[in-house]
Amino acid sequence: MIGHCDCNNFYVSCFRVFMPELAGRPVGVLSSGDGCIVARSNELKAMGVANGTPVFQLPHEVRQQTVLLSSAYPLFGECSRRVVATMRATTGPVEAYSIDEQFVDLSGLSLKALQAHAEELRHIVQRSTGIPVSIGVAPSRTLAKVGTGIAKKQPAYGGVCVLEADHPATRAHLGRMPVTDVWGVASRTGEKLARLRIHTALDLREANPSEIRRRFGIVLERTLWELRGQDVIRLDDIDQKRQNIMTSRTFGSTTGRLEDLREAVRSHAQAGAEKVRRQQSVARAVMVFLSTPRFRSDLPQDYPSLTLTLSRPTDDSRLIVAAAQRALEAIYRPGLLYAKAGVMMVDLADREGMQLDWLEGQQTEAERQQSAKVMGVMDALNREFGRGTVTLGGRRQDERWRQRHARQTPRFLTSWDELPTVKMG
Repeated sequence: MIGHCDCNNFYVSCFRVFMPELAGRPVGVLSSGDGCIVARSNELKAMGVANGTPVFQLPHEVRQQTVLLSSAYPLFGECSRRVVATMRATTGPVEAYSIDEQFVDLSGLSLKALQAHAEELRHIVQRSTGIPVSIGVAPSRTLAKVGTGIAKKQPAYGGVCVLEADHPATRAHLGRMPVTDVWGVASRTGEKLARLRIHTALDLREANPSEIRRRFGIVLERTLWELRGQDVIRLDDIDQKRQNIMTSRTFGSTTGRLEDLREAVRSHAQAGAEKVRRQQSVARAVMVFLSTPRFRSDLPQDYPSLTLTLSRPTDDSRLIVAAAQRALEAIYRPGLLYAKAGVMMVDLADREGMQLDWLEGQQTEAERQQSAKVMGVMDALNREFGRGTVTLGGRRQDERWRQRHARQTPRFLTSWDELPTVKMG
């Protein structure tokens, strides 16, 4: 059997660990730049606020009652690490699927023992980390995620739902579940399935596997078998290395200064290069794009982009940043106000398995090792002391392109100066 652990309202829960005064209050966590709500407490959901709602569209009466907080990704990452570490010390092998989801191997336990073990695991995680979780248990990952959804939405389950593949209750749950709520079934796929009269998860489970494979491919066929209780999906099937990696942000305020744009592009290029190294890849090209404010009809509009092929496939931040800066120089138009910049690492290849074309002047082995050593030291320092500790180029105090974080909370776990203070007596 497989367990699926999902942290409840994760971003909000992270804040509540260190800000207990938020308990029971409607809380919204904002996107980068404080533009939209990307996470909601149950109280805010009950007020009818949808995920992705722009802050300016919140009704006045809702805004008055709601606590809005800027995202704090270092805090979220550390809380996630603690949840995973606690689970690994308590149960079987753990696979981290996302920042707030994990799969657990629960093989060898009876149904009765599974229920008790999942309840104990849930209790230990909340006691040790302060993060409430819901757990679904089933013979397959897809059914386990169905179980987690039930455990979160139906209080009678007490945060744990164990599903047997062929039990009538499991079939009943699947019969009430829209097919687009199934893990991995996108809305467009749902529209195509609807034309085949497949509207619910149970309809998909009962469909002809060969027909589903012929029309939709092997991935959806595997989902069908998973709904029947067969464990055929591996995380490697889902989390394939990305072929492109994009880093972009809307500016805190518009700017037409080339120096501001250079700093933004340099920052995005460095972040993208780090992600390329993290997945053991190299980039063959770099694309840079700019955008003027789309909703300012009173301003000239411009959305230029340029892709430059790198002299050789690389994960070296220095080469990637240099190429990105050249692309920026080529597309920048003086006199315009820009609201966004981004950099995309294009046409990624596996670093170790890539077939090198020696006719294109590749690095010598000594150069490759030197590059890997420099990048390795840079990444290690940034992991140890925080992102931005080591960068290419300096930083100014008046960076107009930096995003707004007007509702930033203290950095409870990543800054010595902002650790919570306990007073006795």
